[in-house]
Amino acid sequence: MKLLYTANSPYARKVRIVAIEKHVDIDLELVNLSDPACIVKNYNPLGKVPVLILDDGDSLYDSRVIVKYLDNRTPLAHLIPQDNSSKITVFRWEALADGICDAAVAVMLEQRKTLEQQDPAFIIKQLDKVKRGLAVLNLDLTKKKWCVNEAFGLADVAVGCMLGYLDLRFKDLNLLADLPNLTKLNTALLKLDSFKDTMPIA
Repeated sequence: MKLLYTANSPYARKVRIVAIEKHVDIDLELVNLSDPACIVKNYNPLGKVPVLILDDGDSLYDSRVIVKYLDNRTPLAHLIPQDNSSKITVFRWEALADGICDAAVAVMLEQRKTLEQQDPAFIIKQLDKVKRGLAVLNLDLTKKKWCVNEAFGLADVAVGCMLGYLDLRFKDLNLLADLPNLTKLNTALLKLDSFKDTMPIA
């Protein structure tokens, strides 16, 4: 199997961490999405990463599909609970973490435009999504070490990758300043080898 990824994609990082934690061997191929010859569009019509190319040549996308595939590939250390209620709770955490990433990526892309082309109202709207989402996650973490069932799992991976992306792109905003529960979780996650080995590149 081969994973097409970019170094700073929080979605691709989520897949890489799950693969490490599940001890699933995958080849990594770093791609440049701005290159007209980039092969990603040959495997994902949306032209986005991550894409997992299977041994039979078929491909899986996006990150939520890939991590479910990897978690079910081996019975070792499931990151997604087996009971339906807990599973849905995990998917809810993942959806919110990914949604915060979506808003943060939208801000980053808007800020790459010239000042004349930027829409300040759009940036404020997206950052408000980020802040609201972080506040809800922080509240849901009250008195808990891990996000779901007091066990490290996919919800923690998704939140950790989101926090890593915010730290990479918006460190100056100090978004975790008044969010002690998320700060505590982030500190715990950064001690894990899977997070250390997949750190975004500044």
